Amino acid sequence: MKIHFVGIGGIGVSALARYYLAHGHEVSGSDLVPSEITKSLKKLGVKIFIGKHKARNLPKDTNLVIYSPAVFENNPELKKAKKLKIECQSYPQALGELTKKHFTIAVCGSHGKSTVAAMIGLILTKAKLDPTVILGTKLKEFGDSNCRVGKSKYLIIEADEYKESFLNYWPKIIVLLNIEYDHPDYFKNLGHYILAYKKFVAHLKKDGILIANRDDKNTFLTFKRKKVIWYSLKEKESEKLKKILKIPGEFNVSNALAALKVARTLKIPDKISFKVLSQFKGAWRRFDEKIARIPNTKYPIRIINDYGHHPTQVKVTLEAAREKYKNKKIWCIFQPHQYQRTYYLFDDFVKVFKENPIDKVLITDIYTVAGRESKEIMKKVNSQKLVKAINRENVKYLPKGKIVPYLRKNLKGGEILIIMGAGDIYNLSFYFWEK
Repeated sequence: MKIHFVGIGGIGVSALARYYLAHGHEVSGSDLVPSEITKSLKKLGVKIFIGKHKARNLPKDTNLVIYSPAVFENNPELKKAKKLKIECQSYPQALGELTKKHFTIAVCGSHGKSTVAAMIGLILTKAKLDPTVILGTKLKEFGDSNCRVGKSKYLIIEADEYKESFLNYWPKIIVLLNIEYDHPDYFKNLGHYILAYKKFVAHLKKDGILIANRDDKNTFLTFKRKKVIWYSLKEKESEKLKKILKIPGEFNVSNALAALKVARTLKIPDKISFKVLSQFKGAWRRFDEKIARIPNTKYPIRIINDYGHHPTQVKVTLEAAREKYKNKKIWCIFQPHQYQRTYYLFDDFVKVFKENPIDKVLITDIYTVAGRESKEIMKKVNSQKLVKAINRENVKYLPKGKIVPYLRKNLKGGEILIIMGAGDIYNLSFYFWEK
């Protein structure tokens, strides 16, 4: 079968492309800009079209077109496919079809989906259950890939709530990590947000299993009357996990507990689960650490790339960094993600950065998400206003183009540098460091 992916550089869409490629299908795809992801797919033999989307990118005799949720209806490739009556599916629809054919374990929640799905995938792999795993991140254990293709019935996915995408999925097990209001460009308020989760949990059949976080207030209040396998930091296993985990933060202990509950549900011995969790070093852009050196400094610095873009994610990541590196100087470069999120959660961002436990914060311009912004709101909020409201000497605004010279001038070596955000800010770590 010939399958063409529109927006193939997206982290989820590219995982699906790898899945179909591994199953022997002929895969092509297009995206506006080249990236690590498109380059790695090209090496695997995928025909990649980079640049403005064009109708001619659609290969002859294409059987199926799968497109990113970020792609608009007037996309030339999508329009041509529909005109030719080629079947077209959004990424959530295509993944939803796979969930119906497998024993699907879906990880949902406002924060932690990638980490927990990765943990579960590694545990099932170690237990020789040979799962297929489709992630919104990359794992070194999967060959720096966001997809592991197995031969068993098990499929592990992240179930994203944005635009209620997860309502396309039909899992046997749902793992619910937390519910905290997000995506204000789609969800009107917390009630609307919670309603989406209720609808998703309703997808479980009578023999389906809900594993959920007892410590999360919204999760507990929403599902306390349902049949739930709860996990909590109050369990005795928490202390053991605190001692053996390589990734810092109490939130990661909670993540590990969620993965452990899934393993026990599948009758996987604790010995296997604890061994995997003790060896887990994290995923791409999830407290992702590497050593780097700035020219003309005596000591190397440690870079932590992190995807955090919601106030709670920022808070727990900064606290985890301070907990791990108690006596080090810690800097953070933060790129707010999306004007609407920054506007609606403005006070929460101010509070987090006012109380931050680190030495220096550089906040750069808001990352614009095409098709998800309101022109009115874009006039009302910016990073300079955020920094002014935070009103702390150690929090400074810098446009992205000035960050590199500023760091070269002011870092002395030996510092911890957190590069945080869900946009393109992580690219900073590639080009101005000497390895």
